[in-house]
Amino acid sequence: MPPPPQQVQQKPPEKSGDQGYRIRRDVDLVVLHATVLDDKGDFVSDLKLDNFRVYEDKVEQKLSLFKREDIPVTMGLVIDNSGSMRTKRSRVNAAALTFVKTSNSQDEVFVVNFNDEYYLDLDKDFTNDQKELREALDRVDSRGSTAFYDALIGSLDHLKKGTRDKKVLLVITDGEDNASRKTFEYTVQAAQQSDAVIYAVGLFADDDKKEARHATRVLKSLTEATGGLAYFPKEVSEVEAICTKMAHDIRNQYLLAYYPTNTRRDGSFRSVQVQVIPPRGRSKLFVRTRTGYYAQRESGAQ
Repeated sequence: MPPPPQQVQQKPPEKSGDQGYRIRRDVDLVVLHATVLDDKGDFVSDLKLDNFRVYEDKVEQKLSLFKREDIPVTMGLVIDNSGSMRTKRSRVNAAALTFVKTSNSQDEVFVVNFNDEYYLDLDKDFTNDQKELREALDRVDSRGSTAFYDALIGSLDHLKKGTRDKKVLLVITDGEDNASRKTFEYTVQAAQQSDAVIYAVGLFADDDKKEARHATRVLKSLTEATGGLAYFPKEVSEVEAICTKMAHDIRNQYLLAYYPTNTRRDGSFRSVQVQVIPPRGRSKLFVRTRTGYYAQRESGAQ
């Protein structure tokens, strides 16, 4: 079974060179990253604490922490390196670098290439050096099958080594998993337990519509469960603009945190729902965040 999620506890602001505040690890506090959009699809960045309602298993929770700041993240670029990606990689690499450039300059980033295996393509765990990232992305040996689930689980595990409070994965793939040892169900559970937000770009061909439909459902399920987004462009030339949109999404999120009223540490899944009450005179607003989390399990419990 995947490891229990790492959760965080409120800590007073700490001024530093790269962050306006830090939040301290705690097994009890549940942290949500929420994106709010208006009916035109524009980010809404002027909401207050009173505009939010948070429910866990349909029981309203009291927020203990509320912020909207562009904070640095620990980020993984998880790029499909299977044989079918050979002609797309130059565009994909440029898009991935655009994603990093458009993000916070203090992000820490790693690159994972995957085909029938997955591998970390940096000489160190993390970097924000553009030259190092470009070199890692350019180590292309496009071949073999697609072990997407295994690569994602390995990347979620590597995120834990990061020092930033917020964790993000960007996945770019053009095929359905056909080589992993782990299952889709296991992968979704691992993602929900990680507290990571997953974004995905699916570059699926039209020649196998059945495979494309299944792969689309997989990416939508993973991203929606974690509060991220999945995009399915028709052309690889669209990926760079999509990566810019995703980077802006990450930089315009609210941080909401609460101590759950259900204090049992039983390892169970808890569903989470966030509602936004529009300020007077505003149209309906739409919020996106993860759909739930796994409670901490008491030490020694089965």
